[in-house]
Amino acid sequence: MSTGRSSIKAPRLVRIELDERSLAPANADIEHERKIAVYDLIQDNKFEPVGETAAIGEGPFVLYLSSAEGRLVMDVRREDEAPVGQLHLSMAPLRKIIKDYFMLCESYYDAIRNAAPQQIETIDMARRAVHNEGSEILEARLKDKILVDFSTARRLFTLICSFYLK
Repeated sequence: MSTGRSSIKAPRLVRIELDERSLAPANADIEHERKIAVYDLIQDNKFEPVGETAAIGEGPFVLYLSSAEGRLVMDVRREDEAPVGQLHLSMAPLRKIIKDYFMLCESYYDAIRNAAPQQIETIDMARRAVHNEGSEILEARLKDKILVDFSTARRLFTLICSFYLK
């Protein structure tokens, strides 16, 4: 899966490639969330490699996401495909949040079909709170490697969850 658009030099993503072999099978609701996250992320994001990778060059960047041996692999390249670097993140700190998030998503989608508006709103608030918590953890784990704003972290968290569905 890929999407993108060209951009002037900027610390941002212009394309995201998801390794289809690494993605967990998804129902229609999750697939829809994934596509929206990719689209929204490309439209508006802050993605700025720092440290050693910052010396490789300015953006815009392309991000290849995959999963290997329980780790998220973030392969960052410039728009011309020149390698910037790879980041391998252990998913252990996010596993419980991801599990809770999917449980709430499932409840939310069931509620949309069957529940009263107040129940839907309550579940949605809980779902968003857990999503925000996962996004904050991700943003903090990336801070010494890749600077992202909260909105970008939220969308990346959604995509990362796609690799860890059970």
